[in-house]
Amino acid sequence: MKIGILECGHTEGEIAEKHGTLPTLFANLLDGHGFTFENWDVENRVFPPDEFAADGWLVTGSIHGVYEDHAFIPALEIFVRQAYSASVPTVGICFGHQLIAQALGGRVEKFQGGWMIGHQVYDFEEHGELGLNAWHQDQVIERPTDARVIASNDFCTNAALLYGNRALTIQAHPELGGPIIAAYLKMCRGTRDYDDAIMDRAEENLTRPDASAFIGDQIASFFKAAYLAR
Repeated sequence: MKIGILECGHTEGEIAEKHGTLPTLFANLLDGHGFTFENWDVENRVFPPDEFAADGWLVTGSIHGVYEDHAFIPALEIFVRQAYSASVPTVGICFGHQLIAQALGGRVEKFQGGWMIGHQVYDFEEHGELGLNAWHQDQVIERPTDARVIASNDFCTNAALLYGNRALTIQAHPELGGPIIAAYLKMCRGTRDYDDAIMDRAEENLTRPDASAFIGDQIASFFKAAYLAR
C-alpha cells in the first residue's frame, strides 16, 4: 500500500539534521506495516496529479493556520474533498486534522484558552487515557457533520475525529517524540506568544511515556481497513 505524504510544513535547521524531515518522521512512525511512501511539498504548491496517485493520504502539520491566506490551502482543501468523495483514506495530523475539518464543513479558530505544548493526556474512545505530544493553539471548534469524536480532553474537545472509513484525524503529534519536543522548546522559547510557564511544564514532562507507537499502529490499521473497504 502506497501512502502519499502531503507536506504542509517543514522541519528546519538542527531539528531537520538530527531528527529528519516530516516525511521521514511519518515513515518512521508507520514503519513495519509494509507501506511505501511518496511525498509532495504541497506548502510550495507541489501537488499529486490526482487523488488516486496513492492508496492513502497523510496531511502533515504546519506552522500556518488553516484560516490564513496561503495559496496552497484552498488547493489542498479541494484535493482533500476529492479524496474524501473517492473514499481514498486520508489521515490528518495537527494542521492536517484542522485542514480536513475545515475542508469538510467544520470550523477552526485560534483557541482563546491558549497554547497546548508537550505531553498531554487524552481520553480515547476505545483505549482509555493515552499520552501524546502536542503543539498547537488552533483547534477544531465545530466538527463536520460526518465526523465523530474519538478522543478529547478538558482543553481540546475535538482532539481526534473519525469520518467512517474515509478519514482519521488527530490534533496531537504522534510523530514527535520527547527529544524532538525538547529541540523545539529550545528553538522556540522566547518567540511568538509562548508562555514561560507552559514551556516550563513541557520541559518537565519530556520524559513521560507516550503512546506514539500505539497510535502509529492505529493509523496503519485505519489505512489498511479503509483501503480494503473501498
